Amino acid sequence: MEQYIMALDQGTTSSRCILFDKAGNIRSMAQKEFTQIYPRPGWVEHNPREIWSSQLAVATEAMAMVGAGAEQIGGIGITNQRETTICWDKATGEPVYNAIVWQCRRTSGMIEQLKKEGYYGLIRERTGLVPDAYFSATKIAWILEHVPGVRERAERGEILFGTVDTWLIWNLTRGRVHATDYTNASRTMLYDIHRLCWDEQILERLGIPACMLPEVYPSSHLFGYTASSLLGGKIPIAGAAGDQQAALFGQGCFTPGEVKNTYGTGCFLLMHTGERVVTSGAGLLTTIAAGCSDRVEYALEGGVFVAGAAVQWLRDGMRLVHNASDTQERARKVEDTAGVYVVPAFAGMGAPYWNQFARGTVVGLTRGCSQEHFIRATLESIAYQTADVLWAMEQDLGRPLQGLKVDGGASANDFLMQFQADIVGSSVQRPRCIETTALGAAYLAGLAVGYWRDLEEIQENWQLGREFLPRMEERRRLELKKGWKRAVRCALAWAEDQED
Repeated sequence: MEQYIMALDQGTTSSRCILFDKAGNIRSMAQKEFTQIYPRPGWVEHNPREIWSSQLAVATEAMAMVGAGAEQIGGIGITNQRETTICWDKATGEPVYNAIVWQCRRTSGMIEQLKKEGYYGLIRERTGLVPDAYFSATKIAWILEHVPGVRERAERGEILFGTVDTWLIWNLTRGRVHATDYTNASRTMLYDIHRLCWDEQILERLGIPACMLPEVYPSSHLFGYTASSLLGGKIPIAGAAGDQQAALFGQGCFTPGEVKNTYGTGCFLLMHTGERVVTSGAGLLTTIAAGCSDRVEYALEGGVFVAGAAVQWLRDGMRLVHNASDTQERARKVEDTAGVYVVPAFAGMGAPYWNQFARGTVVGLTRGCSQEHFIRATLESIAYQTADVLWAMEQDLGRPLQGLKVDGGASANDFLMQFQADIVGSSVQRPRCIETTALGAAYLAGLAVGYWRDLEEIQENWQLGREFLPRMEERRRLELKKGWKRAVRCALAWAEDQED
């Protein structure tokens, strides 16, 4: 019987399951969207039960599509939306509150207070992160502070915290395993990435009991086994990594200096730095990269909060397109944006700006602006934001980067990929399989159970699908870049007014 590795890809808007074979080919895939909850402007939540039920449903469906039993699943790798915070009852498994999503800005005030108290440098040094509401730490503190009785129960050891990987492992093992991996721990703003432990001083300042926190292991590790009743047998859970680190691994970026960008709900550019911890002077984050040994390796990261979510907004909010794929054809109907720039700062601005109060801005509007110009400007904003991060990386390195590997849903958009190559003036390489986030999780699990031999065997699976080469004149590139920078200044100026 053929053996597969199962990847559970729990994202911001949907849960997916993909079964991969030894060559890294997709043999089956199932996907289910789930509810986005917006209780107030700037607040974003998910129902943890719906996350779990949708993930279990697609796992069952993906197995059924190829008629696979539990004995044919060599291992399960989990990759997940990072930073999203879930707290639940240790005895019953019932969540005490909805999951607070990474996009949620409700704790911006807490972050400003931490900065005023002088914690910026300490957090930056120990966790590698810029203090921001994006990360898990203040989300946990908010739940402890605002949900009646939870703090007392947490202090008695009755409440557990987890990012989404931990929540899935807990449910898959029926509460037997409370664990996470280095990559997800490094995104909580609570984990010392040098000493590889939860930071006592940050925990104390935020009033978070250490007993809430999961055990931390390498990304390629036997975490436990699924309960037999769930998928028809005991299957090893052998890999876990935050989605962006999983994509870096899935792209075969194992060598310092290699760079990938994932175009999902947000956009995330990661550069592998090996065992060297690089502290950015240009607003980037230092994070732990997914690895297959106890030797910890690192990456530089720049995160764009709104990328594919801007296309979703065009479809669901503005109703300018019926399907995300329609944007490519519509954008090509016009030669440019007629001077329009869209800055989709719906949830503040991430790297390299780190402004919590920035909001979406449209500039350059004239009477000649059509729907097509607006759609094109929104697509181009994804490439500009990516370019901002790439330019910051080049500042940190002191040299231009050679080539960019891309993946994620929006990387299938040829118009966007060509504009990306044009605006950064470098080649953009799209692999044949763009599901590299799930593939990375599968590789991590497969290595742990011996399904794949080593990194060299994995690297042989990587195949180029298409390469986009820059063809824009330098003068035009600089002109567009200057216009984008002006548009961003407008979004930041709005933020200053908000602070006043």
